[in-house]
Amino acid sequence: MRVCAVLLAVGLLTGSGLAGCGGGTRPAPPAVLPRPSFGTWAPPGAASSRPAPSATFPSAAAPSGPARATTAAVSGGWEITVYYTAVETLHDGEPETVTGCRGLDCAHGDADLGEYPADFVAAVRDEGTGRTAAGTYLNWSYDVGYWLDTAARDTAGGPLRAFVSAAADPGVLPRGTAFRIAGCGRLDDGATPPAEVCAALRRGRWTVTDEFTPGLGGSRHVDVYIGEETEADFTASPWYLTLTGASLRRS
Repeated sequence: MRVCAVLLAVGLLTGSGLAGCGGGTRPAPPAVLPRPSFGTWAPPGAASSRPAPSATFPSAAAPSGPARATTAAVSGGWEITVYYTAVETLHDGEPETVTGCRGLDCAHGDADLGEYPADFVAAVRDEGTGRTAAGTYLNWSYDVGYWLDTAARDTAGGPLRAFVSAAADPGVLPRGTAFRIAGCGRLDDGATPPAEVCAALRRGRWTVTDEFTPGLGGSRHVDVYIGEETEADFTASPWYLTLTGASLRRS
């Protein structure tokens, strides 16, 4: 099970323009951060029973003879998971009442947010977000609880973007890190990933804008956002997968 934290930063919850629970103004888009050096990919002092391969991309060797183009450095040994937006109309569990906040400007509220299928609520808690039948978004994060919104949100309060938004532990891949998936590796059972899914993931141009719920990330783990679920029992589809031994390339 993977849970991406759609964490709202403290500044989002307490910043100017946001007053008590309910009806708050939409936060301003986050400032664009400078792209970090990929030297920061190395996990800070990660403990392991065996040495982990360095997450730092290797430097290209100086060419001998005439100058020629070099290939972007690749880092291997990554685990890749996916997260998505649940869709209420694809769920039919028993009704469950959800309480929380009616907007962005409160945490752990107790307002009645309505009744939803229990399996939809469980998916929202696992994935961080879901689109309701009414067209609003029921979001969840460990430090805010449930809240209603106009969009599926990333850590800084910006909208999640399919095949662009990614999550990582900030000590491993800082916010703003841009990468491509160079190789899909294997499924967690050792099988070859579905070609269509691997090709789509490799076409994505990912940027880290999100964070894992504490304890669910890791030193070589990224979670990539693939948009809304497209069928009932989406977690049994080829799109809901875990890749091991994958490789990433800076972009």
